[in-house]
Amino acid sequence: MKVLLLGGTGMVGQGVLRECLLDPRVEEVLSVGRTATHQQHPKLREVVRGSLTDLAPIEDQLRGSDACFFCLGVSSAGMSEEDYRRVTYDLTVSIGQTLARLNPGMTFSYVSGAGTDSSEHGRTMWARVKGQTENALLRMPFRAAYMFRPGVIRPLHGIRSKTRGYRVLYTVLAPFVLLMAAIAPNSITTTEKVGRAMIHVAREGAPKALLGTREINELAK
Repeated sequence: MKVLLLGGTGMVGQGVLRECLLDPRVEEVLSVGRTATHQQHPKLREVVRGSLTDLAPIEDQLRGSDACFFCLGVSSAGMSEEDYRRVTYDLTVSIGQTLARLNPGMTFSYVSGAGTDSSEHGRTMWARVKGQTENALLRMPFRAAYMFRPGVIRPLHGIRSKTRGYRVLYTVLAPFVLLMAAIAPNSITTTEKVGRAMIHVAREGAPKALLGTREINELAK
């Protein structure tokens, strides 16, 4: 299986990349992003572009991928709806349309979030925009598309968020997260499980398109 990874330097993307490089079923990983992963591996190729809004110059490199693991994303904190929509909806849909045209047989997995609003009309801005994004992706002519909606994600294997505020938050909440993982395992997932679940749905599919924490953990087994 040939995997196209977007957002491989973020916390989730790092975990997904790690699992792809470890899994013998993944033949090749093409990482496309604004910054390099600074990893070296025989299976890994990288394309670094300052902007991902226009992929025309690299379309030939994007052809032939069996799966796309879309891990790009930003926090909505401090952003207007217009700015958040530009980064979350406009960019994702633009990339999705390009990939659906180049690789109609592709399975597309998108990292969304718990609480996403599929109705597109809720009061919470980020959830509404995420819902619009999910719905647009699900309408595209991919072989299959899956929306990953994790809640709390515990980073493993030395992986850290690039956002300083998140790093501080994870450090402060680490004891609580470990407790919750013990008493309510399906309320929390890990970067490892997200990566394994993405590989599973790309190869085997899943019973439904919207995958919450419980489903992610089940698929990762």
